[in-house]
Amino acid sequence: MNTPGAYFRLVRAGWIMVREGVVAALPGDQLAGFPKFAWNTARLFARRRAMGKDRSERLSRAIARLGPSYVKLGQFLATRPDVVGTEMAADLALLQDRMETFPKVQSITAIEGSLGRPAGELYLSLGDPVAAASIAQVHEAEVERDGVVSRVAVKVIRPGVRRRFFRDLESYFLAARLQEKYIPSARRLRPVQVTETLAQTTKIEMDLRLEAAALSELAENTKGDPGFRVPSVDWERTGRDVLTIEWIDGIKLNDLEALHASGHDLRAIAANLVQSFLRHTLRDGFFHADMHPGNMFVDAAGTIVAVDLGISGRLTKKERRFLAEILYGFIRRDYRRVAEVHFEAGYVPAKHDISAFAQAIRAIGEPIHGQPAETISMAKLLTLLFEVTELFDMETRPELVLLQKTMVVVEGVARTLDPAFNMWKTSEPVVGHWIAENLGPRGLLSDAREGVAALVSFARQAPELAARTEKLTREIDAMAEHGLRFDEGTAKAIGRAEARHTRSGRIALWVIALTLLFIAWKLV
Repeated sequence: MNTPGAYFRLVRAGWIMVREGVVAALPGDQLAGFPKFAWNTARLFARRRAMGKDRSERLSRAIARLGPSYVKLGQFLATRPDVVGTEMAADLALLQDRMETFPKVQSITAIEGSLGRPAGELYLSLGDPVAAASIAQVHEAEVERDGVVSRVAVKVIRPGVRRRFFRDLESYFLAARLQEKYIPSARRLRPVQVTETLAQTTKIEMDLRLEAAALSELAENTKGDPGFRVPSVDWERTGRDVLTIEWIDGIKLNDLEALHASGHDLRAIAANLVQSFLRHTLRDGFFHADMHPGNMFVDAAGTIVAVDLGISGRLTKKERRFLAEILYGFIRRDYRRVAEVHFEAGYVPAKHDISAFAQAIRAIGEPIHGQPAETISMAKLLTLLFEVTELFDMETRPELVLLQKTMVVVEGVARTLDPAFNMWKTSEPVVGHWIAENLGPRGLLSDAREGVAALVSFARQAPELAARTEKLTREIDAMAEHGLRFDEGTAKAIGRAEARHTRSGRIALWVIALTLLFIAWKLV
């Protein structure tokens, strides 16, 4: 149910976007009718000083005024160019998740409330905050374990952020439902489902125990990998609202001068970064999805240490196979096979002509093969591929979009470290090894073992499935004989829902009317 507050918050957000010139910065020259009128009106209401800035600056200022919940919304939509468009996604990707710090005493209250022990017992010392973002801030601290004193980083949830987010989330769902109801072209993008994904991912990010678990899983996956690791978790000092990990002494990947001065081999670091990411993606199906240079450190030994694992991605074996086969198909210029993989995975509807789809893919692949290898971007290739597949009704795959967004960031960081970086040559050992292991004879044996295991599991469940089928058959027979009937409670519930829907419509009209009166009064 949408409350009046959700309508007010949605109108307020729209008004701020108008005043900060965000709506006016959107391309509107090709619009017609009412959308054109609304765009021109938005230009009139925009602040004069906002009109002198570029769109990314306007967007940053508007979202800063709207608060932490909208920072998370912006960061989330930056990973969904299929929803907001490529240009807007690029602008959102520039958003800096930097907020004012909150008082240390509030951190202490959160720590003690989450862990149930005095902060003085948990930490020898707890310093002032060193960094703050929309959801949490970080303190440097010291702990004693077995008589040894060590430095740790303590991440603490921002007070009231959950309440604020869930309140704003109501208006996000309202906007999504209005889109689906009144904009038919938006239904393919499934805005309500996108909002549900945002709600779920942010809920996970606001429970620091789950970030700790992600760090632990990635550490286990990469314990034998060269040149990559994540901080260890102090589980004794970790709870829902607090995460304690080892303190990392290192140089951020965006500090090129410091990396040079320390004698690090930037080309080797670039290759290590990309190969590590591909190993996590293809081998493990679990990857760090926020690998911007501020989250990557290089320690004294030249090892990359990744922090802040609030956002992670997962790929099933089917999706990993899909990714490897399309990359391999582009390398071999086997566009027919690339097309077949999309149909076999069920991503492109069978109603389309596979030859026409292969022709569209050829239009992507052939120009690439005429370029020097060091100028070919694997991330751009995936971006172009997703644009083409949209023409053939391929439904949005959020996990693949998140992968593509992360690959854009990783490849960009690698090219910053090494301007002559060759993405294909660097990735070939990892991709080739995975293909040999999973698509060759070994892969067939592995698939056969999984098939046998699935048959055994099905056989064990056969009696229960038979009983369920028999029960369902009886219920269908009864329905056919007596018809579908609602009990009294269900009928009353349907009546109440219809009444609520009517009231919500009236409330929405009053909210809109009052808002227009308020704007008119302000202008007078």
